[in-house]
Amino acid sequence: MDIDYRLAFDLAPIGLVVSRERQIVDCNRHLCEMFGAAREQLVGQSFRVLYPSADEYERTGERITPIMNAKGLYADDRIMRRVDGRFKGEPFWCHVTGRAFDRTAPHAAGIWSFEDLSARRSVHASLTPREREIAAQVMQGLTAKEIGRVLGISHRTVEIYRARVMRKYGAGSTAELVHRLVTR
Repeated sequence: MDIDYRLAFDLAPIGLVVSRERQIVDCNRHLCEMFGAAREQLVGQSFRVLYPSADEYERTGERITPIMNAKGLYADDRIMRRVDGRFKGEPFWCHVTGRAFDRTAPHAAGIWSFEDLSARRSVHASLTPREREIAAQVMQGLTAKEIGRVLGISHRTVEIYRARVMRKYGAGSTAELVHRLVTR
């Protein structure tokens, strides 16, 4: 049986991207549908167009490098932004997984998958870029010290931002915040 790998890539039930230096070299239909954009709008663009802010794009890129260098694989849940269509600019939770072709040069070339989590988890409160990063790490079950190490900030700073997110979501505890982030 001959397998048409291009057709398999294009029809995969998850968003897929082939990247080079954090630019989209190719993407499949599902990714285009997820972000509300035509393939022509995405190919050749920086991944920056998929992020809610330039800060999140830059910080995520910095965070990916040491993990990819060590493991060759990176995965997280993060808030992304619809590019076009009727939901243009809408933030949504997305599970992102990537593998570098060469882990010593993690941004040189890779393959990335994107899974839209909005059916299970919606973005309700208006969060700043840093608050979104903290919320994503809290959902992974990390402590303030662990989040601080991941994001390269002090645990006290994490606690301040976590308190702001808790206030915005009306949560009285971290466990309640996680529940609200996951179920809303």
